[in-house]
Amino acid sequence: MLGIREPEIYGCDGLDDIQAACEAHAGSVGAGLDFRQSNSEAEIIDWIHKARDTADGIIINPAAFTHTSVAILDALVLTEIPVVEVHISNIFRRESFRQHSYISMGATGIISGFGAHGYTLAIDAMMGQIGAKKEK
Repeated sequence: MLGIREPEIYGCDGLDDIQAACEAHAGSVGAGLDFRQSNSEAEIIDWIHKARDTADGIIINPAAFTHTSVAILDALVLTEIPVVEVHISNIFRRESFRQHSYISMGATGIISGFGAHGYTLAIDAMMGQIGAKKEK
C-alpha cells in the first residue's frame, strides 16, 4: 500500500517506483536483484530459506512483522548470509511498540528513516558486506 498508506510517514513512492529505483541502482553497481513483496509471513519465510542457497545477501523491509515475527528472525539467522533491514520511517521516532525489532537480532545492519532512498542505501551497504565476505 506504499504511496497510499500514510504518505506523511511513508512518502508518495509506490512499490513500482521503489522497485524501478532499486533495479536501476543495482544495475549501476553491478548487482543482481530479486525484488519481492508479500503480505504472507509463510511465503516470506519460504523465500528466505531459498535465499540461503541462491543469494549472497538479503535486504528486507519486514513491515509490521518487524515487531512480531520470531519465525522470520529464525529464518534469517539460518541463512548465514548478510541481512540488511530497511524501514522507510524512523521506527525509533514512532510509537513504542514499533521501536522493537525481532528482525534486527538477525540483521547485519539497519537502515531506518530515509524514506524510499533507504532501499538504494541498503544495496550499497549489501555490496560492501558481500565484498567484505568474499575478501575473507
